[in-house]
Amino acid sequence: ECLSPESQRMRIVGLTGGIACGKSTVVKAIERCGVPVIDCDKIARQVVTPGSPGLRDIVKHFGNDVLRDDGTLDRKGLGRIIFNDSD
Repeated sequence: ECLSPESQRMRIVGLTGGIACGKSTVVKAIERCGVPVIDCDKIARQVVTPGSPGLRDIVKHFGNDVLRDDGTLDRKGLGRIIFNDSD
């Protein structure tokens, strides 16, 4: 159920959770109420598309091993590097 216009005020809400816990369902309900949603997962993927400055910076720092054969970021591979680094 959406809030009535007179009870609405600016709020910032962060939605987190594990895989298949219902985040997408909650987002759809929020959007149906006319609330703007910023999807950080989408933004994170956009900033590392092939040819983007973000991906170039990642490759510059970690090397070509973080790229798949098609030039996209190997997110799991990058994660293994980052989360196995003791520094």
